[in-house]
Amino acid sequence: MKTLSSQLRDAIRNCGMSHRELAANVDISDAILSRFMRAERSMNLETAEKLCAYLGLELREVVKRGRK
Repeated sequence: MKTLSSQLRDAIRNCGMSHRELAANVDISDAILSRFMRAERSMNLETAEKLCAYLGLELREVVKRGRK
């Protein structure tokens, strides 16, 4: 299963906007978005929620249960 960061990067690449345009529309820093896309930094939950909402994605918690 892909990580949240990987899925979010894929959605950003496929959204049809430049990083600068997306960042402006979501009201986040273009520099933060660019560093996230280059995997130079992680993204805080608040920023990830903003991006997910704008891109029409659902951000939810998944609990994995250990095997017995």
